[in-house]
Amino acid sequence: MEKIKLGKSGLLVPPIVLGCMRLAGAERTQADAFLHTALELGLNFFDHADIYGGGACERVFGEMIKDAGVRREDLIIQSKCAIVPGKMYDFSKEHILSAVDGSLKRLGTDYLDVLLLHRPDALMEPEEVAEAFDELEKSGKVRHFGVSNEDPYTMELLQSALHQPICANQLQMSLTNATMIAQPMNTNICDGLNPVLDNGVLNYCRLHNITIQTWSPFQYGFFEGVFIGSEKYPKLNAKLDELAEKYNVTNTAIALAWILRHPAKMQAVTGTINPKRLRDCAAALDITLAREDWYALYLAAGYRLP
Repeated sequence: MEKIKLGKSGLLVPPIVLGCMRLAGAERTQADAFLHTALELGLNFFDHADIYGGGACERVFGEMIKDAGVRREDLIIQSKCAIVPGKMYDFSKEHILSAVDGSLKRLGTDYLDVLLLHRPDALMEPEEVAEAFDELEKSGKVRHFGVSNEDPYTMELLQSALHQPICANQLQMSLTNATMIAQPMNTNICDGLNPVLDNGVLNYCRLHNITIQTWSPFQYGFFEGVFIGSEKYPKLNAKLDELAEKYNVTNTAIALAWILRHPAKMQAVTGTINPKRLRDCAAALDITLAREDWYALYLAAGYRLP
């Protein structure tokens, strides 16, 4: 597997990140099989958040790696904080420090490789965030820092106060949610079909060496459903099936390979804990879509070339 650099962090990481938000409701045997399969495939980057399962996902994962005897240094563990469910987003120093302590306790580790701020806080004070990050770095509790769901100017504002580089930005993207790719290709087209939703975030991240981590790579809408096999996307599914046969992989692998083919060298964040689906996802790492196939999928998803 060819690894990529995580922004300016110096970390070499797999192109696939394993989201762990479904661990809380899983049978322990399935969770253990997920961990075993992931490590067998060389996928050692695990994504958490303090709110997943109300903290249960981190706790289960901590128990899993302890029982499996996995060395901490063989794992890359990322978690996120700042969402207070149903109430607010909170980038205060007090909340960030408390959230990290809670995650470390549940995970059974003394450090996070990466901490992301989960969603933008309208009341963010960049200098206060900087104080929290400095304290976490100095104490050794967090080694690298990033954000999630942030636009270029919010990152610019935050970075102006930080002493650490923002190494990653976790953003929603899939074949059917690809406005960050489509919008630049429709620049200066005044027909009402080109809403500016992403403010150039893709190219901003490329220019500033910030790795984009794409969440929900198989979803359409905002958690409306999975596009693979959906009757809403007959053309896309026909093309996925056609290319799956051509490349001798599953349609799942093709959908993921479409993201990984982009030269921005993004990471795809999967959400499955099913070992078979995990192997299907990993197969995307063994293929490189031809340019014409990448564009054929783009068009089949409903986008256009003006």
